Amino acid sequence: MDIVAHGVWVGLGAAWMHRHRRLDRRTATLAIGMAVVPDLVQLLPLGYLALLTSNGWSVLQAYANALPGYEPAMSPTITALTHHLHCVMHSALVAGVVTAGCWLWLRRLWIPLLGWWSHILIDVFTHSADFYPSPVFYPVTYWGFDGIAWNTPWFMVVNYLAMLAVATVMFRHK
Repeated sequence: MDIVAHGVWVGLGAAWMHRHRRLDRRTATLAIGMAVVPDLVQLLPLGYLALLTSNGWSVLQAYANALPGYEPAMSPTITALTHHLHCVMHSALVAGVVTAGCWLWLRRLWIPLLGWWSHILIDVFTHSADFYPSPVFYPVTYWGFDGIAWNTPWFMVVNYLAMLAVATVMFRHK
């Protein structure tokens, strides 16, 4: 799923949760941030490239808007970094270790981590094997479920219409 949609879905989830359990603005904002962080971290090497090279910005834009099989050519180092950062940030095993560490430290679930978990869960089903499948069990395996590519035009339209419908229902009944 695209970065914006991850944030919107978690924002809607936070609004729903707030109706049933007091959720302060800071926690909701952190959860939304955690929902978009996995994709932003993956883009860090390209952001670095965009700042230091003459064609870096166009490579970053091409990468962010690429369809399966049409990713821009990048150096082996940048390709490897973006790939491994994607794997780390989309791994339930990595998120599980972080969640367990936070649980041990805080003695409770840190609610903003639900944003990261939602990102992983959504991406498992909205990434195809051809275009950054989510490696749920990385670093044990690179296996990822072959879902629908999130940037398929009809899927993006359905996804944003679903967000609009959920928001309309939620805020109409407020």
